[in-house]
Amino acid sequence: MKLSVLLMFSFIMLSIGCTQPEYPKFTPDNVTFDVPDWAYDAVWYQIFPERFANGDPANDPPGVEPWGGVPTYDNFFGGDLQGVIDHLWYLEELGINAIYFNPVFKSLPNHKYHTTDYYKIDPHFGDEEVFRTLLDEAHKRGIRIIVDGVFNHTGPDFWAFEDIIKNEEQSEYLHWYNVYDFPIRVEHPPNYEAWWGLPDLPKLMVMHPDVKEYLFDVTKYWTEFGLDGWRLDVPNEMPHEFWIEWRPIVRNANPEAFIVGELWEDASPWLQGDQFDATMNYRFRNAAIDYFIDGSITTKEFNERLYAVLEDYAPQVSLVNQNLVGSHDTERYLTRAGNNLDAVKITAIMKMTHVGAPMIYYGDEIGMEGDDDPDCRRTMIWEKEEWNHDLRNLFINLIRIRHENPALRRGSFQTKLVDNRRNLFAFERRYEDNVVLVAFNNRGNEQSVKIRDIDDGTYYDVLNDREYHATGGSVQIDNIAPYRGAILVKQSM
Repeated sequence: MKLSVLLMFSFIMLSIGCTQPEYPKFTPDNVTFDVPDWAYDAVWYQIFPERFANGDPANDPPGVEPWGGVPTYDNFFGGDLQGVIDHLWYLEELGINAIYFNPVFKSLPNHKYHTTDYYKIDPHFGDEEVFRTLLDEAHKRGIRIIVDGVFNHTGPDFWAFEDIIKNEEQSEYLHWYNVYDFPIRVEHPPNYEAWWGLPDLPKLMVMHPDVKEYLFDVTKYWTEFGLDGWRLDVPNEMPHEFWIEWRPIVRNANPEAFIVGELWEDASPWLQGDQFDATMNYRFRNAAIDYFIDGSITTKEFNERLYAVLEDYAPQVSLVNQNLVGSHDTERYLTRAGNNLDAVKITAIMKMTHVGAPMIYYGDEIGMEGDDDPDCRRTMIWEKEEWNHDLRNLFINLIRIRHENPALRRGSFQTKLVDNRRNLFAFERRYEDNVVLVAFNNRGNEQSVKIRDIDDGTYYDVLNDREYHATGGSVQIDNIAPYRGAILVKQSM
């Protein structure tokens, strides 16, 4: 059953001197939201294919370097789709049920964002048969798969651009790009329109009927092939009109396909029900860094920052936004935290319990480090003795808790406590008869917290294995560890 557009959250701030509206400001007017039902329950895992696992050395590119080496912009380590198939057990063990892949289509660079052929799996990753096996094996395990759609630009070796290089003004594909003069110069500065002026990324004229038809056909082909959806690269660089026409292509091919855009700021223009289902929620990441790592904002400001995200989007969108703290485009969260594991752990608790679908960048759950691109794209560590097992076990436990409580996946949200003086924060998630209270102690000493205006009854802290009894509409949570939290689930009578 789809969540109705009439579903609303309660957002009430209970800090002294701080009142906020009860409902989000978003008021859809004759807009029908059609978010795939499975997306509400997703726990995402982002995989950069070239760096996850090398399952088939026979398809390694020339000059492949030993696994575990230092990543550069240009080197290869041999990661492929077979490597993912071989490690689906690992994702199952974590509790992952949705994967976002960086590009898998044929492209020369290691990151595969310079597309050569949209209809071919990159040969260093495998072929269509291997991709089919991956989809089938993942689906058997209840794992959905979406891939990067890079439609704004191609690589210079894309066949249409190569034809222009060869035939110049006589090329029948000249209108696919915006070329200023001839001969074509694939160098700085390019004499054609390119993404951010990068000569390796000639920009497609996506609104030309021929180009649009081609990209729509590509979309239909792979969606019908078995994809569960798309993550869209730099969609803000393309007209809204394209995406409005593109969405029905996807949904007609797979009515349950999920569409998420790479939009770093307020994504509301793309989330009106006619384009995308969700955004990569970098605003969540920014707030987490400011509060849990840098301490540059108060608890009240942290709450307001998260609330602002919820205000901007329809409830259905907020519930399926990909809440992330790291990706292939950012430094690793542990590295950004200065190797402060406490900050990583309390952030993980927040990410798994707040509104939205949590997304883990491969290896973050075992304590992988890495600075900005390309260092954040290190090879996955498979030597178990090098894992941070305590951190991994926390992730496994939090994911299990999320799966077991629909309130954390589909429920309403209400702030219950904002304490600037003691850096205490608490909220309630509620879905039907499932009620969950979540409290955070973002301070370096053990603290107790009293949460008011709640249902009476017995609550069990599923994170810390403790039982509490709420009477008179309040509960006292004792001795929350420094930079940790508590997750109290109301017990049925």
